[in-house]
Parts: sequence; C-alpha cells; structure tokens
Amino acid sequence: MERHHPRRWLAAFGLSACLVGPVLAEPAIEVFTTAGEPVVNVPSGVAVIELDVPGRLDALLSQQLPADPDVAAALMRERMTTPAWQETADRYADSYLGLARAWQLGVEKVPAVVIDGRHVIYGQPDVAGALNEADRLLSQESRP
Repeated sequence: MERHHPRRWLAAFGLSACLVGPVLAEPAIEVFTTAGEPVVNVPSGVAVIELDVPGRLDALLSQQLPADPDVAAALMRERMTTPAWQETADRYADSYLGLARAWQLGVEKVPAVVIDGRHVIYGQPDVAGALNEADRLLSQESRP
C-alpha cells in the first residue's frame, strides 16, 4: 500500500484546486483509517491517512524512558538534538495535518473514503469497492 505524506499531499491538492478549480477530471480521493482498520486496493496516488499515528509516535517515544520525570525530560532534550529527530518531528507534523483534515471534513469513523471533500463511504476497507459504490450512488442521484 502506498503511503503519502499529508503535508505534501495537502499542498499539492491545494495548488491543483487553485489551478484547476471545479473542473477536475478525476475526483480527489482521501482515505482515513487507523492501524487497526487497514485498507486494501488503494489506487495509486491516493492519500491514506492513519489517524492514530500521533498516539503511536507518543508510545514509541515513551519507550525506554526512565520513570523519573526530570531524567526523562533531559533524555528527551538530548534526543531532540540528534539528526533523526527532524524525521520524527516531520512525522508528527504530517500526522496532525491528517487529523486536522479529517476534522475539517467531519470524518466520523474509519475506514472512510472521501470523494471531492463532499461524499463519504464509511466502513468499507476495500477502497476500490468504496469508489465503485460511490459511483453507483452518485449516478443514481443524478438520474431524474
């Protein structure tokens, strides 16, 4: 499954929306999930945003920290001076952008496949299947 960084994706989406406007040939598709609700059959180029990444990062960073809060704080300050810390900080930033996007869209549960920021299919872990279902429902709506 291809993973995208939400920060890069959001910037690209914002730019393409400004340049192209409402005449997008392909719908914008966003997939929101968690590690416990994996998705399958994700089309190439579709953003998959795992909403539980911040908590998982917190747990990972908390591993092997001493119980003494002063010693733990000193150890974290030391870790934050390493070159690897920037990657961790970037992962945090990306994960919180994904959470903000889900909140902005009003995503209520996962998995959620959002099309053009307006239509959502909940509970379908097969993204291709969710897109087929959305096509069917939207074509029914457009018929008189």
